[in-house]
Amino acid sequence: MADPTTSAAVAVLSFTRYEDVTAALADPALVPPPAESGPVGGMAWLRATVARFSAGERHAVRRAFVEGDLAGLDPDALRLAAAAGFEADVRVRAVRVLAQALGLAEPEEVARAVGVVARSYFVERPEDPEADAAVAWLLPRMLPGSEHVGDAGDAGDAGDAEGVERAANRIGLLVQACDATATLVEHARAAGAGEADPLGAALRHDPPVRTMRRRAARPTEVGGVPVPAGADVLLDVAAAQADRPDLPPLTFGAPPRLCPGRTHALAVASGILHGASAVPPVEGGASGGEASAPEASAAEPGPATDDRDPVGLVPAMVEHVLALAATWTGWDGRPVTADGRTYTPHKAIRRVTDHLLDHLAELEARLAGEPTQPDHWHASAVTTPADLAPFTPADLDEARSRLTRLARIWSARLAALDPGQLDRSPGTGWSFRRIAFHVAESAYYANAVGDLRPHERTTPR
Repeated sequence: MADPTTSAAVAVLSFTRYEDVTAALADPALVPPPAESGPVGGMAWLRATVARFSAGERHAVRRAFVEGDLAGLDPDALRLAAAAGFEADVRVRAVRVLAQALGLAEPEEVARAVGVVARSYFVERPEDPEADAAVAWLLPRMLPGSEHVGDAGDAGDAGDAEGVERAANRIGLLVQACDATATLVEHARAAGAGEADPLGAALRHDPPVRTMRRRAARPTEVGGVPVPAGADVLLDVAAAQADRPDLPPLTFGAPPRLCPGRTHALAVASGILHGASAVPPVEGGASGGEASAPEASAAEPGPATDDRDPVGLVPAMVEHVLALAATWTGWDGRPVTADGRTYTPHKAIRRVTDHLLDHLAELEARLAGEPTQPDHWHASAVTTPADLAPFTPADLDEARSRLTRLARIWSARLAALDPGQLDRSPGTGWSFRRIAFHVAESAYYANAVGDLRPHERTTPR
């Protein structure tokens, strides 16, 4: 359906039906409103030089520059890099990840400059001195490993016009990633944790790009509606998707101008979405008293921490557990009860091992930008026939080998993390520092069985 609006200057036609919007996007007579150029290195020049606002042969050449850049980027690597970022500003993170992948120097500074450019990128006649200065600063830095040069005209491979145009389109690629990708992440978060595919839900129901504009280069028609030359056409993407929710979303356009970076944008957005932990509260102060069973949900308040190095917590806990386990080879077969649950030597070892594995898998998934996989442990709620078996010296040897190796893995993994990763950890849930203190509480299970040397039992029967 079209809604014509007229003014003294130009007619505007709005289309909201899915079929009309896709037809308009495919019509070669309908092109992006052309951008007026300006001095090299300014906003007006940038808009007039990028593929986004071009048509015809110029668009094909400039799109090839962008496709060439994207061809060298691995979407999986982008996702992992985005998940590992800590910038609170999603826009900075999205652009910084791409800038690093492109091999650009000063990727964070590039990302912040791109943010300045982005605010005027879709303004038809931009008058923004700060954005002009940001374009001029960015242009000579758009080649991998480029040295700092002050003249925007020196940006090409050899100062040539094609090199400058290629550099301009690299800025355009980064700008396109700035607001659109960040808005997609924000809308996916707003979609709620109940969504199996929050990115897909955002693209369909709350797209980051809600409208697109075209201008008729010559007379044409859309959905039977005549479109005179010079008319502006407003394509309501959000309404079109609501009209046909069974068809592919249009956020990334449609053929023949389907966004070449859609796979990369979704990879970056997915990485940021799974690397979205908030800044943790200030940690400090050791908890007092006996630890309770460490089977809490990560959604609950985390354990208190103190000034101990988290790297040594799990090995110390395992050493304590194995010291107690060395007294269990003479266990008389009678389970003990702690906090309303039944424990035996085998069950204590099982719970310590499972707890270390569970949180190690969580930590690795979050570092990789993957969703954490829910565990299906029966935990302490069940006592299996195997839990009731005698605890032999061979069982002690098996426990020592298993837990010692797990402790070394935990120690090595935590030692490889910097303070930012420990305290502002990627992914949702407790910080990795809190998790280290939490898994150290796994000694609870061994303490429940206690020291079973004759006359030195510490657990009431």
